[in-house]
Amino acid sequence: MPRFSANLGFLWQELSLCDGIRAAAKAGFAAVECHFPYDIPTAEVLSALNETGLPMLGLNTQPGNKEAGDFGLAAVPGREEQARGYIDEAVTYASAIGCANVHVMAGRTDGGDAAESAYRENLAYACAAAAGHGLGVLIEPINHRDVPGYHLASVEAARATLDAVGADNLKVMYDCYHLQIMQGDVCARLAASLDIVGHVQFAAPHDRGEPDAGELDYGYVFDAIDAMGYQGFLGAEYKPRSTTEAGLGWLTALSR
Repeated sequence: MPRFSANLGFLWQELSLCDGIRAAAKAGFAAVECHFPYDIPTAEVLSALNETGLPMLGLNTQPGNKEAGDFGLAAVPGREEQARGYIDEAVTYASAIGCANVHVMAGRTDGGDAAESAYRENLAYACAAAAGHGLGVLIEPINHRDVPGYHLASVEAARATLDAVGADNLKVMYDCYHLQIMQGDVCARLAASLDIVGHVQFAAPHDRGEPDAGELDYGYVFDAIDAMGYQGFLGAEYKPRSTTEAGLGWLTALSR
């Protein structure tokens, strides 16, 4: 039976992060995850997590200056100091709230050797920092329609990066939405990559809405993932088509 996590980077945006945690618990989610919680005191987040009993699965490193086009910095040559500052911030915050993983955002690059070298060096730094707190590090292939030029865009490239870094706590965040757009064949591709996957996310291609519409049959996908023996949570990282509450019919249907 699937276990679903609510990504509060998109769900319940009208609420504070702490109230979003409470709303996710009330709705029946078994875990939560978030994007950039850094403006919220860690004590408040930890209190909400303890109150609900929900684990926090992951958070992102800061994206940088999004108005200037940044979408992460770990693979951007020349910005290593800033990237590592964001990594330190994320590891410290995650440790304080008992969060399991830090997603290190790569950023937009030309895809060249210098970018990949910076990425691997920064990931090695992140993995060492995270290991000291018992945390995992995640990297995520992201589609080039939503984020043109994002450095990591395929599972195969992610595996090459993991192999080069060689850290036991480095895994892939496998987002069915991004990978359907970039590569397709999401079930077979996940089965072939299960050994490197640390977390799975989903949304409907191509509008990134609830998983009850679009070109993927998520009932089939979730059954296939269960049959693979995946033991983790499935992260609902979608943008509600109206309100979060109005779109939660899928959760009851797909949790059966």
